[in-house]
Amino acid sequence: MRHKQGLLYRTRLGDGNIATVTPQDRHASAENRLGTVGVAHRQVGRREATAASLAWWDADADDYQAEHGGFLGDADFVWCPEGLREADAALLGGVAGLRVAEIGCGQAACSRWLASQGASPYAIDLSGGMLRHAVRANAATGIDIPLIQASAEEIPLATASMDAACSAFGAIPFVASAEAVFTELHRVLRPGAPWVFAVNHPMRWIFPDDPGPHGLTATQPYFDRTPYVEIDAAGRATYVEYHRTLGDYVRALTGTGFRLENLVEPEWPAGHERVWGQWSPLRGKLFPGTAIFVTRRES
Repeated sequence: MRHKQGLLYRTRLGDGNIATVTPQDRHASAENRLGTVGVAHRQVGRREATAASLAWWDADADDYQAEHGGFLGDADFVWCPEGLREADAALLGGVAGLRVAEIGCGQAACSRWLASQGASPYAIDLSGGMLRHAVRANAATGIDIPLIQASAEEIPLATASMDAACSAFGAIPFVASAEAVFTELHRVLRPGAPWVFAVNHPMRWIFPDDPGPHGLTATQPYFDRTPYVEIDAAGRATYVEYHRTLGDYVRALTGTGFRLENLVEPEWPAGHERVWGQWSPLRGKLFPGTAIFVTRRES
C-alpha cells in the first residue's frame, strides 16, 4: 500500500531523478532477507511483480502481523488505517447468507468478521506466510474459514459462484493489471453482486511516504504511473507497488462490467493518534489517505 515508509522509499526530485530516503525502518528484516539494495524507476511485468509480491509478503508476514495485528484484530473488518469499520459503514450491505470472496485477505480478519455476521467467506491471498497467520487466527477464534492461496489475477472460484467480493488494501496495489483482477471478479460474481475495495488514495502518490512534515510536500507527478520498485543487487524486483489515478480505476471498472456507486474517502477521526506507515494525524487532517470504491457487477 505504498506504506513502506522507512529504509527505502521513492521521492521524485525536480530534475526527474529518484532519491532514496533512509529513516528508521520496520521493514529492514524483510529487506535484508530479500537482499534489497535500492530503488529502480522502471516498468515491471506480471510475472516479475507476482514473484516479488510472493517473496515480499512471505518475508514480511511476521513483522506485519506483529505491528498491525492488534489494530486489525482477529475477527474484525477494518477498511483502512483511518479505522473505518464495516460494522459501522456497511459498504457491502447485509451479508448474512452471502458467499463472499475476500481478495488479498492477509490473515483474514475481515473474512472471520463476515463469518460472524452469517456470511460464507472465502479468503484468498498470494502469500503462504500471511495465510499461516490466518490458520493461527482461525484456531484462536474458532472461526474456521476456507483459506485459498492464489493470485488475484487467477481466482480459483467457479463462475457466478460469489454473491459479493471485498478487499481491504489487499492485492490491487501489487498486481500489474487491475483490469485482469476486475475481469476475474466479474466472472466469479453473480450479476448485481457488490465489489468493494480499499486502496491508498491515488493523490498520495505525489507525496513522499513520510508521516511527518516531509510528507506534506509534493515531489513527483500524479500522472507518472511507473510503479514503485525495490530491487536486489542483480536488479530483480523485491517489492513492487503500482500507481493508478482515480480515472484509471474508474475506466478499469467500467471497462470490465462494474458500475461505480460510491467513492468513500474516510476522514481522519478525532482522537485517532495511530501512525501507520505514511498515514498519520498530521497528513490525515489535510488530505485523504484511502479511497474505497463501492461498485456492483452489472448484468
